Amino acid sequence: MDYKEQISQSRLPRHIAIIMDGNGRWAKKQGLARMFGHRQGVETVHNITEAAAELGIEYLTLYTFSTENWNRPKEEVDALMTLLVDTIVKETPTLMKNNVRLQTIGDINRLPEVTRQKFLGCIEQTSVNTGLTMVIALSYSARWEITEAVREAVRMTQSGSLRPEDVNEQFVSTLMTTKNMPDPDLLIRTSGEYRISNFLLWQLAYSELYFTDCLWPEFTVEEFYKAIIDYQKRERRFGKTSEQIH
Repeated sequence: MDYKEQISQSRLPRHIAIIMDGNGRWAKKQGLARMFGHRQGVETVHNITEAAAELGIEYLTLYTFSTENWNRPKEEVDALMTLLVDTIVKETPTLMKNNVRLQTIGDINRLPEVTRQKFLGCIEQTSVNTGLTMVIALSYSARWEITEAVREAVRMTQSGSLRPEDVNEQFVSTLMTTKNMPDPDLLIRTSGEYRISNFLLWQLAYSELYFTDCLWPEFTVEEFYKAIIDYQKRERRFGKTSEQIH
């Protein structure tokens, strides 16, 4: 079955966010070390990014490394940082070829300096691209993001530039790391888990949620298409009735 042919170009989600879960479990199933799962997961990222760019998706946000992930064994964290640098160097020409712009959200000041500089270099190099924006959520958590937003609001209040009556949903959104992009229309989570896991809590308020049992290294382009098809079958009411929508 050709799932791509079933996708309506007129109802594409502008922004898709993905919680890429299951690398370690995939490796364990193969009798391999966890890092083999992470390496295979990178290949899945490559494939899904190309598919999203080809479809015309505007934003693709990938939950890559959470603030909680810093609590993992040091050897695994170090290996992940090395893999991240290697991937950035390897994939930058492909991003340029596919007109993909790289951005990031998260506390990247916590990254090792060499990792951070490589990442910022790729962001700068791809900033001229005008196609898909791939957003890497790195050293990110939603509670961290919201806490930082509250701190900024307090600073603005103390400086006299913010009054209580100025605070509304639109203002709060401007304090988020995603202020220059639309909220996700669709959230995909792999590996059979049914949690948001501290990811984009403010932005996911009206997102459609799609859960699949596929472990991330097993998540094919066809599975990605199936998630979009499922999304396009849903009625997005945003608190209104069906009659109001139609």
